[in-house]
Amino acid sequence: MKKLFVSAIALFAAATLSAQDVTALYNEAAAAYGAKDYAGAAAKFEQVIDLGLDNADAASLVATAKKSLPLCYYMLGGSALKSQNYDAALQNFEKSAELAELYGDVTQMGKSNGWVAKIYQIQGGSAFNNKDYATAVNIFEKGYKADPDNTGMALNLAMSYCELGEYAKGMEIYEAIAAKTHPKYANDVETAKKMMALYTNNKVAEMQKAGDFDGIIAMADAQLEKNPASALFQNVRLQAYSGKKDYAKVIELGEAAAEAQTDPVDKSLMYYVLGSAYNAKEMRDQAIAAFQKVTDGEAAENAKAALAELTKK
Repeated sequence: MKKLFVSAIALFAAATLSAQDVTALYNEAAAAYGAKDYAGAAAKFEQVIDLGLDNADAASLVATAKKSLPLCYYMLGGSALKSQNYDAALQNFEKSAELAELYGDVTQMGKSNGWVAKIYQIQGGSAFNNKDYATAVNIFEKGYKADPDNTGMALNLAMSYCELGEYAKGMEIYEAIAAKTHPKYANDVETAKKMMALYTNNKVAEMQKAGDFDGIIAMADAQLEKNPASALFQNVRLQAYSGKKDYAKVIELGEAAAEAQTDPVDKSLMYYVLGSAYNAKEMRDQAIAAFQKVTDGEAAENAKAALAELTKK
């Protein structure tokens, strides 16, 4: 973040103004703020900072001015927002966040960026609702950069990416949401996980139709490199290896993939895929053991039939 430009005149004045002069400016700034003249207060606080910067006797006033200046722009942003002047609101909130970062006020920076994100969320909402996902992405990206914790907007950004065919970008956002642990994010975390599964299944179906099992495996590996514990992508990868009849790899990865699943149906499917691989490799005892763990979903009937064949005397 660049420091605000200080003119040559201001620099000259700084060398000559006394702490008393800076105090007078500060009092004018405080009076303007008290009168809700936030623009006037901002101008005066800027003068206090510029003119008192090298005056040791004015250090405390300069420090307070640095704390107050971002707040002035924050209040200006709020006033513009009330009148639904989103462009002015955005400009002032962004200025507030910029100054807060410059002067090390992390709390104020977070508050200001929170409103920056909310305004972008509002501005991108119309495009998103009209399925103009390219425009929505362009707007939501700016909001997400300002406040990644705005999970409502982040969900819309991720969906927009996926609808545009930018699957990897969408998954990156969904994963960031799904990784949040605070209870206030719980609903959005569940939504992110459901949408990840939906778009992944759609992507996998397209690739399966084209017989691109290696592509599915590469996609899953890329996701698992970032999140090795992902039950979804362990599931996807195991089925892809099964699809290309690489039974040795299914046997290598099957137990871990099954154990990673939290849904009994998915866990049963993994054990069914593993049992089928053992069966294809004529490893009868291991196949029986795996099929016996298939208890839920459509795979359960298939496993029952396979066990009947394997246990015939």
